[in-house]
Amino acid sequence: MKAIGFKTSLPISEAESFIDFETDKPVPAGHDLLVKIAAISVNPVDFKVRQNSAKDKVLDIPKVIGFDAAGVVEAVGDAVTLFKPGDKVFYAGDINKPGSNAEFQLIDERIVGRKPASLSNTEAAVMPLTSLTAWELLFHRIRINEKDKGKSILIIGGAGGVGSIAIQLAKKIAGLTVITTASRPETTAWAKQQGADHVVNHKDLVNEVRKAGFQQVDFILDLVDTNGYWDAMAELIKPQGSIASITGSQTPVALIKLKTKSVAFFWESMFTRSTFQTEDMIEQHHILNKVAELLDNGTLKSTLNETLEGLSAANIRQAHQQLESGKTIGKLAIRF
Repeated sequence: MKAIGFKTSLPISEAESFIDFETDKPVPAGHDLLVKIAAISVNPVDFKVRQNSAKDKVLDIPKVIGFDAAGVVEAVGDAVTLFKPGDKVFYAGDINKPGSNAEFQLIDERIVGRKPASLSNTEAAVMPLTSLTAWELLFHRIRINEKDKGKSILIIGGAGGVGSIAIQLAKKIAGLTVITTASRPETTAWAKQQGADHVVNHKDLVNEVRKAGFQQVDFILDLVDTNGYWDAMAELIKPQGSIASITGSQTPVALIKLKTKSVAFFWESMFTRSTFQTEDMIEQHHILNKVAELLDNGTLKSTLNETLEGLSAANIRQAHQQLESGKTIGKLAIRF
């Protein structure tokens, strides 16, 4: 089968940063599904893995990455109970296994959902990783529920992949008042299209939020830079509020700044359940099926904003270049 990979971590401008190659089609076992992939998407985690997983070394076998995908189940392992050959699926992958930048992929059924019937392969492929991340942030980390309707949430980075669906979930499912950040006319317009009530400029975050009429907010999602926005988040969060982040930190964060307000802080990694084979790993199957239902009934909409045609090293390079620029709005898909 055809696959796209790399043997060493190179700048994306280098021709060998991704290479086309042929490899054996994998064989499913246990809970594995063998999926024939129809479309994929790219996320910041893709280029971060490429930049860091083969530094200062050359791999004997190219490393295949890629996470978001939509496709059709071709074969199943002997322990599979949730799907059968011919089922259309979508999923966000496992960071420790070969990825979706290939014609076929093995994926554990417990982190796979049924593809939304009303969406094209590209419209579906852009949704899993960001939807799982946003859902887990809102409903599994902060644990927002019915009693929180009408409360306020600040989403830092509303025009990106996670931000785009987080706005929709926070507004349409959780019933929150959504404030998000953007600084360009096109990103502001996109955030409003996703359902944001207020769009503020992140370059002067505290004052911008207050000019929008909020002295403090109940919840904050950081999707951009934990260290860079830490002081602003500590200032803007209400007493007994919650902050959650996906971005990590280059230096330790001063949790003491949250103490007097009794503020809760959460990290979120979409790969936690698959990496550690947690007891509730199948929860991602349930989340994806719920997201598919919400997409099919029109409550949520796909965040697809651009499509490239064809599985090739050139297209994967182009997609990574666009993500690394930091200018991507919504999501980008590659149709095979």
